[in-house]
Amino acid sequence: MPQPGQVVVDIERVGLCGTDVEFFTGEMAYLHQGHARYPIRLGHEWCGTVSAVGDGADPAWLGRRTTADTMLGCGRCDRCLSGRQHLCEDRFEIGIRRGWPGALAEQLAVPVTALHPLPDTVDAVSGALVEPGANALRTVQAAALSPGDRVLILGGGAIGVLAALFALAHGAEVHLMGRSQRSMDFARSLGLDGVWSIDELPAKSYDAVIDASNDERLPALALDLIEPGKRIVYIGLSGTPSPIDTRALVLKDARAVGVLSGSGALAQAIELYASGVVDPRPLVAATVRLDEVGAVLGGWRPEGAGPGPKMHIDPRR
Repeated sequence: MPQPGQVVVDIERVGLCGTDVEFFTGEMAYLHQGHARYPIRLGHEWCGTVSAVGDGADPAWLGRRTTADTMLGCGRCDRCLSGRQHLCEDRFEIGIRRGWPGALAEQLAVPVTALHPLPDTVDAVSGALVEPGANALRTVQAAALSPGDRVLILGGGAIGVLAALFALAHGAEVHLMGRSQRSMDFARSLGLDGVWSIDELPAKSYDAVIDASNDERLPALALDLIEPGKRIVYIGLSGTPSPIDTRALVLKDARAVGVLSGSGALAQAIELYASGVVDPRPLVAATVRLDEVGAVLGGWRPEGAGPGPKMHIDPRR
């Protein structure tokens, strides 16, 4: 039974991401900072149907399809009260921080205040891509693009590709720099204006650069490539520090923006998926069973998997 103010969700689909892999390998920073510890149940990209409602939660949620914000603030501090609950010092993060169990299970307990309804036009695949999509959408919003602006996205993973799709929908000229041949081939299938390796990248400046990589060298490259007076958005995290020369930032009169979480853009991501303006489903390479999670986190891809960067789990299988 759910606790007061919570609901229980029957999980339809769960996405795996780089954060889950870092927990699997032990590299996740929260493990070393005291914000997380083993055992932990992962899974923060998900969708499902509300099957039980606790005291104080609106019973109208019963039977509705939903996803939810990963960031669960305390609701009392200045950050929460000013709409920045994703930065709350005492926050839980579903499947990530302070022991809140994740969605890699048949059911998940969630505060009703974190829920976002999913319309029928958002299927299970897209529903489990709302959380990464909202992260990507916030990066594009932070880039302050105007139609026709040239944007470069560093990184061909799920966040980078989703950011490219949202930027295309905004009318930008979109370029992406990938690392592997597979990621670049997949990005080329999406109709971007240019897909490059680091050695092929044209020597030109960009109206916005989004670093969605985990390469500690690329934040500095983003600063080299940005047009003076424009914006760099950092959402990727590397395993080691990523130095940049702040003198170059000042002399270019550029702005550097960091993005943590999709909080604040979840409803907009759902709307863009529901309307068909952005279709995230090609990102999913395969959907596997719950008992195959360990193999996927270890790098396994099932036979016949597509070229996309995302793997999904169906706990009902």
